[in-house]
Amino acid sequence: MKEVNLAIYQKYLELIYYTNDLVRKFPKSERFSLVQEIKHSLYQGLRCLMYAIKTYQKNDKIKYLNELDISLNLLKIQLRLSYKYQYISMQNYSTWSAKITDICNMLGGWISTCLKK
Repeated sequence: MKEVNLAIYQKYLELIYYTNDLVRKFPKSERFSLVQEIKHSLYQGLRCLMYAIKTYQKNDKIKYLNELDISLNLLKIQLRLSYKYQYISMQNYSTWSAKITDICNMLGGWISTCLKK
């Protein structure tokens, strides 16, 4: 189980690096609104991931994993908004979306593993 946790953690860090590179290119008018919301969702998700990795109680772990799932869903919506308002290109959109989808798939597997126990 530790390898899965570390793999999802590494993927999440890559997502943070990529996201921070992208949001620097957003217009100044969005720095205190959309960019701030994106970063909040991103770091809230990281916090939940770290709690889930450190927690040994099954119910707490599932709670944090579900909160991470919510943060990722919010991030997807913010990603769509960024593309709709043309703050990012189609290439950025597809790369960013693929990174989020990879994490969501790993998260889904982790949640189902926790529910089976």
